[in-house]
This record gives sequence, C-alpha cells and structure tokens, in this order.
Amino acid sequence: MNLSPFIFFSLLFHYGSSEPIIHLGYQLSLAVPAEYHVGFTGKAYIIQTNQTAPNFRLALGVEAIDGKYSCSLQVFLGDVKVWDSGHYSRFYTTEKCLLELTQDGDLRLKGPKDQVGWKTGTSGQDVERLKILRTGNLVLMDSLNKTKWQSFNFPTDVMLWGQRLNVATRLTSSQDNSSFVYSFEIDYNRVALYLNTDKLKYSYWEFKPSMNRNITFIKLGSKGLDLFDIKCKKIARIPSPKSHPIRFLALNNETGNLGLYYYSDEKAKFAAFFHALNSTCDLPMACRSYGICTLSNACSCIQLSTKEDEESSECTEEISGGFCGGKEAEMLELENVGSVLKDDHTKMVNISKEACKNLCLQDCKCASTLYFRNTSSNVQQCYLYRLVLGLKQLEKGTGFSYMVKVPKGTAENNGQHNLKKWVFILVGAIDGLIILIVVGGVGYWMVQKRNPTLHSEAATS
Repeated sequence: MNLSPFIFFSLLFHYGSSEPIIHLGYQLSLAVPAEYHVGFTGKAYIIQTNQTAPNFRLALGVEAIDGKYSCSLQVFLGDVKVWDSGHYSRFYTTEKCLLELTQDGDLRLKGPKDQVGWKTGTSGQDVERLKILRTGNLVLMDSLNKTKWQSFNFPTDVMLWGQRLNVATRLTSSQDNSSFVYSFEIDYNRVALYLNTDKLKYSYWEFKPSMNRNITFIKLGSKGLDLFDIKCKKIARIPSPKSHPIRFLALNNETGNLGLYYYSDEKAKFAAFFHALNSTCDLPMACRSYGICTLSNACSCIQLSTKEDEESSECTEEISGGFCGGKEAEMLELENVGSVLKDDHTKMVNISKEACKNLCLQDCKCASTLYFRNTSSNVQQCYLYRLVLGLKQLEKGTGFSYMVKVPKGTAENNGQHNLKKWVFILVGAIDGLIILIVVGGVGYWMVQKRNPTLHSEAATS
C-alpha cells in the first residue's frame, strides 16, 4: 500500500504522551523525505495539556518551504499553530529532524551529523523538565519550579490569553515568499500595525490611550486587549464585542489585519469577533504596487498609456525607478486619492502643496507624496514615500492629493488625462453595474409581488 509522506507521518506519530512534561534525555526523530514534495507537511504530536478541547499540543514538524525542508518545534491550539521555533529563522535540514532535551538541560533541534539548527541555550542552568502550561506557554523549569526559558518571551504572529508583551516587542507575520513583513508593535504611546520592507517602515493602523498616557506593557485578557502604565494600572482596552472569552490575538500573514479570536462551540472552530481593519481598501496591500483601491473595493491601475500599450490593463510597475541615475522627473497629481500608509518621520506640517512636491523631486529615492489640507482649520500635512502602495480612492472634497513621481514629460503629454479617464471610467462602470443590479432586483421583486394580486383579480372577474 502506497502512502504519501504526509499520511505516513500522521499515522506514525499522531498520538503522543498525554502528560504535558518531557524529562531530561528525551529524543524524537522524524525522517525527512529524500525528494522534495510541494506542500508536504508532517508532524509528531508529543505532549498535550489536560483541558477541555481545544487544548494545547506540542509538535515536532517538518514542512516543505522554498525547495527545502524546514524542521521546527510547534505549539498548536486545536488545529491552529500559535507558536513556531522557526518563525524568524528557519532550520533547513536533510535526512532527519531530531528533537532532544539534553542531560545538561538544553532543548535542541538537530539534523544529520549532530548539526544543531536551533536551541534554547539553557545548558548548565539546572533545567529538569520541559512543560506546556494551560496557557500554551512552553517552559523549561528547574527542580524549584523556576522558569529558565519560555516561549512567551519569543512571540511570533499570535498572542495567547494571559500573555504579556512589553514596550518595544512585536508580533510579526511569516517572512516566507514575501519582501513585505507585517508587524504589530507596542510603542510608548500607542499600539500600531506596520508594513515593513528593507529599511522602510509605514504604519497603517493605531490605537492610542486617551490623555496621551504612556504604555509600559499590554496583556491579553478574556474581555479584550488591555494596556497598562508603569504602575501596572490599566489605562485602555480594545474590547471584545461578545461575551465569549478571547483565546488569542493574531496577525494575519496574508492581509496584515489584526484579529481577536474566540472558540465557537456551535461551529467547532475559531472565529474572529474583532478586526482592526473592516474595509478592504484600508488594508496596506489591498491592491498591488501602483494600484488604487476604488470606492467599489475594486483595484484600478495607475496606467500611463502610450500608443503601444493603450489597450493594456496591466499595472505599470516601477514608474518611479531610476531617478537616482540623473533621470529628470515630475509629479503626477491624483486628486481624491490617499494612502493608508503613514510615516511620522517624514511627516511635515504647515507646508504648501508645491513645497511638498519639490521635496520629493529633490530626493531621488522619493517615489510619491501624500498632501492633505483641511480648509476649515488650514492644517497642511505632507508625507514622503519611497514606494507607491496602499492607495485608496476618496470622496470628493476630502482635501487629499497623492502625487507620483514619473519621468519628465509623462504627465504633461497624456499621463494625467489617461489616468483619470482609466480610473474613473472604471469606477463609474463598476458603480453603474452595482446600481443596475440593485434597481433590477428591486424591479423584479415588485413585479413578482404584483403578479399574485393580478392573478387574484383576474380569477375574481
């Protein structure tokens, strides 16, 4: 009987010890396939907590990633992975994936020829056992029950109930197959979501305590995410809108959204009852680079048409590239377009639109700017960007203007005309189609509702 590698692992290692403790000298080894299989994943459940399902389980896992096999120690809550030793730095191995708790108290992952790919670094600290607590915290403890190492000190993309994070710590999305990384960070005056790439960092959501109070740490409780000051006094809360107890907070690796999750007994799975961002266009990468998220939640491209590509519907990428080589540039202005991305380090106030534009033109690495003017308060703000991303269409009269750096002569010839025509015809077409569907549906419903009356009158006559 031919079994796939995944099924083989599941049958061989699915059941581990029900005791949530591992003692010194423990070893477990998984064989790594000789050939690469896309989508392969195998894991051995080792120990689990003694509590009502869904409970926490510790597993040794092997996954196929980027043409290689990654070996890591993983914690699951039900079927949800809530911690992974390889989240920040993967251990790639061949032949085998070995977990051991050495006699001198070091927890290690090893490959062939005793290659150490990950370890806790707790040798010589009188570690006696490895235990998984009812909170999901994986701990190494000594004979006096003192914690020598814990997974809670190495957060990944999930924050569990009861877990505490101090200022300057963060949750981050998985870095596999992407040049962009999302992060949820605790600053002294706010918690915020960031988009990170290379050395660039842009925020796209924030929550601040009132009265400019400073944060020392945050803690996930049953009723929400609580923020505390230096005196351990609760100063703010992101509340849960439902009575179900919160089980974890998670940063979505695909969208960058932040959610609070509870367990639904009716559906027998986890569900979110809070999201930081509730609109598609508020997500940092709702559309690809040089794309605009429209009022209809559709993506439209910034397309600078030429005779050769007038019929193309593909987004023009890297319009702003190469200006540090001396290429002349100008700014293409998009009215009623904003960006969800912000960078307080480049923010300038009380500055004119012309000055904002010139600042970008003078910086060869600048790709775009966002300018905002509030006519009632005369507040003027300018942001500089080194990428063109996170764009969204806004209602008219909002005072926002987004400017993209383009080669000299592009905007003067036909770029702005073609852009506005392309974007807003598309928006109008989509909105018109939606209106047509709604009106048509209402009309059909009224005709159907009237038909029984007509039939009744005909029968009576």
